[in-house]
Amino acid sequence: MADAFQDRGLASEIAASGDRAGSGTVVVCQVLAGMGGIGKTQLAAHRAHQVLRDKSVDLVVWVTATSRQAILQTYAQAGIAVAGADPADVQAAAQVFLTWLSSSGRSWLVVLDDLQELSDLRELWPPERSSCQVIVTTRRRDPALRTGSRRLVEVGLFSPEQSLAYLSERLAVHGLGECESAQEIADLAADLGHLPLALAQAASYIIDTAGAGMGVHDYRALLRERRPLAELAPGPDALPDDQEATLAAVLALSLERADRHTEGLATPLLQLAGFLDPNGIPVLVLAGGPVRVHLVLARSGFVGRRSLVARMADRGLRRGSFRLLAKTALVNRLSRWDNTRDAESVLAVLHRLSLADLLPPDAEHSFGVVRVHALTQRAARDTIGAGQTRPALTVADALLDSWPEIEHDTALAQALRSNTDHLTASAGEALWLGKKNGAHSVLFRVGRSLRESGQLAAAAAHFQRLHIEAHNRLGPDHPDTLITRHDLASCRGEAGDPAAAADMSEALFADRLRVLGPDHPSTLATRHALARWRGEAGDPAGAATAYEALLADRLRVLGPDHPDTLATRHNLTYWRSQASDQVGAAELLEAVLADHLRVLGPDHPGTLTTRYNLAHRRGEAGDPAGAATAYEALLADRLRVLGPDHPDTLATRNELAQWRGEAGDLSGATELLEALLADQLRVLGPDHPDTLTTRHKLARLRGEAGDPFGATELLEALLADRLRVLGPDHPDTLTTRHNLAHRRGEAGDPAGAATAYEALLADRLRVLGPDHPNTLNSRHNLAYRRGEAGDPAGAVELLEALLADQLRVLGPDHPNTLNSRHNLAQWRGEAGDPAGAATAYEALLADRLRVLGPDHPDTLATRHELAQWRGEAGDPAGAAKLLEALLADQLRVLGPDHPNTLTTRHNLAGWRGEAGDPAGAAELLEAVLADQLRVLGPDHPNTLTTRHQLAGWRRRAQ
Repeated sequence: MADAFQDRGLASEIAASGDRAGSGTVVVCQVLAGMGGIGKTQLAAHRAHQVLRDKSVDLVVWVTATSRQAILQTYAQAGIAVAGADPADVQAAAQVFLTWLSSSGRSWLVVLDDLQELSDLRELWPPERSSCQVIVTTRRRDPALRTGSRRLVEVGLFSPEQSLAYLSERLAVHGLGECESAQEIADLAADLGHLPLALAQAASYIIDTAGAGMGVHDYRALLRERRPLAELAPGPDALPDDQEATLAAVLALSLERADRHTEGLATPLLQLAGFLDPNGIPVLVLAGGPVRVHLVLARSGFVGRRSLVARMADRGLRRGSFRLLAKTALVNRLSRWDNTRDAESVLAVLHRLSLADLLPPDAEHSFGVVRVHALTQRAARDTIGAGQTRPALTVADALLDSWPEIEHDTALAQALRSNTDHLTASAGEALWLGKKNGAHSVLFRVGRSLRESGQLAAAAAHFQRLHIEAHNRLGPDHPDTLITRHDLASCRGEAGDPAAAADMSEALFADRLRVLGPDHPSTLATRHALARWRGEAGDPAGAATAYEALLADRLRVLGPDHPDTLATRHNLTYWRSQASDQVGAAELLEAVLADHLRVLGPDHPGTLTTRYNLAHRRGEAGDPAGAATAYEALLADRLRVLGPDHPDTLATRNELAQWRGEAGDLSGATELLEALLADQLRVLGPDHPDTLTTRHKLARLRGEAGDPFGATELLEALLADRLRVLGPDHPDTLTTRHNLAHRRGEAGDPAGAATAYEALLADRLRVLGPDHPNTLNSRHNLAYRRGEAGDPAGAVELLEALLADQLRVLGPDHPNTLNSRHNLAQWRGEAGDPAGAATAYEALLADRLRVLGPDHPDTLATRHELAQWRGEAGDPAGAAKLLEALLADQLRVLGPDHPNTLTTRHNLAGWRGEAGDPAGAAELLEAVLADQLRVLGPDHPNTLTTRHQLAGWRRRAQ
């Protein structure tokens, strides 16, 4: 129809407006106003395709403006795509997009299609900018649409001349123009009231029937017979009465023709499409199993017959489980359907008769798309008998069946969510199957999709709305109402509020225990979630205890090989290691992994998660290089199984970067995190907890690379965002304050760091309590910075008190307890007792060898400090001997370029010099300096210290 629009001048007028915008004139917002079916959307689409083809703008955004929420959602998606907005907050992401439109300096076209209420655009109008354009299509003609830079363009019916030209050209293309008189064509145009949508469908019908000898005259006769079928009309507010009747008759003829081509399947298929998104229905939804079965039943005359449909619903469809239904003998029999009559062939007929547009996959969509005009949708839905819910339920089943378990294709996931929203809006009542059956599963799947895509706030809002509706429709104790509470708690916890998730899970557990009993799978699932959130909220010991009790019950109820039992074993191992030490954690996870591989297979999400945590345990157990290697292998599999944008894939990249850094490759780790951050900003948004965690790790690496000032700057910016997003008392906010204090100390302000730790300690005591591991950690760091600020005796006093509490709370073998002994020995030496420090390190070394093994980084660090304090106690030769043995092991375990290996070489040179070999010290330092310049760079503090000491030993060697 685009040529016809060009003929009446509207398309060229809109294009001219865009050209004026490109010349620097402030754009005129084009408001295309007119009744339904007049071609407003096609005009806007013609302009959008034109600017895309000509590459005259940088961005085109199409917004289905049927509601304020729909506008916000599309703006938010655009904000995520072009400006890295946070997908978890739709309102904020939409504002980010509007800001980008006004400040980016890029050219763009925004189309707001089918605006229903002017108030929906309050504070959401795109900004006025040169080189940019806004097109609005609407049936409204409010005076406000003519104000300012907005120009109202009345899009009316075709003129008689335009109608004649359009029909004549369409028929001539197919060799039919010479067979028809101009007067007959003009009379047909008049019969159709010059309505563009009716003209398009009439032309398609005549072309399709030409082989059977049908012509314009015959079509007019059929049309007169069908004019009374006004019950097919799309509603009293869409078209004037005469146009309503005309369009109804045209649709009736086209549908009748389509049904003859498809053995009566066109109408039921178009009815299904009528519930979905007019701007894009994935073909796989309308060509999938549930729709095929529905069409087979329709062809057999069973749709609408209570007996068969009711039996089918009882056998699986009530919960939207087409996969279960497909196993029945009934459906196996009905599904033997000739492929020439499958849903795709029906769609092709609808496309040929202009009842739908069937678009093949393209750069924007890897899947085919069906588009149906909203008036055609409404007319098709109105042919469904009153009270019939099966078509809407079939659509829900089709969406659910099309939804991949793992969302590799983010565009498809978004399309499925959008289509589910349209289904809910047009047939919401049908998706609630009463207190016996509950809510259709697609309502839960769309929320889960939001969670999986990282839109945690949106997912929480969805489950909150779903909970309210379930509570009102089904009652507080219905299983589906309880499920919404479970999902809502999960969203809260994953969004960074594990304490709230734990509270919600505890209340839910009490209700599930009362309603379902102790051994119901849902009750056990709630216990599992409650244990997790307790651990995440800072009680790892409580989490481990809860998982231990749960494991016993799951073994009894479900057996050892049930996936839930395996998940509980996995989490029990994790929280045991968090609550005490790392001993045996890797071995236990190896056993869990073996069972996962045997029972679930290598690509199951549970198997991949176990590998993820096993790699982490390896790193914690002192093998950062092995952890990095394991994460690298896992990343390849997660990319293959989950895709690059899945949150678990992104998390694996995060861990890979961390352990690369722990293994000594700071620059490589930084490069990985920077690339990851760019993808997290695109996929998850700037305020997602995982994005903030990556920024935190980047700051840490900056500090470890010798730039404490840069690290401090990054942490200050991060703290501002965490305060805004999470609040002052969130554990992650407190952790950022902790690390900011640490970097201040590293930057040369130990007194300021001590003051910051003191303030942090007060807040952690208030928020977390005195025995929380993070509270104890703050006391540890406060003591350390007190010592660095010139009060080693005060540091000793604080550490002694801390050690007593750690022994009580964590036990003697916990890594944090051992770390406190490590630092207590150091400050004893700094306070003037180097021999006592050496003795303390010797005792600590025996315990670290027993608990961690000889190659753990902490064991190697203890050997380093023992050597240092031996030297300080007057035995430089003994110190040098210890360092030589340590260096051999560090070269083997950490490699020659690890910062700790370089530090040992530096200190070995110093003690060689102190033992009477200044020339040997100078020679060693020269070699160290060359490697530090290569690995750390010339400005790293360690490099500068080596240059200074090299000069000193050279002088002493002369």
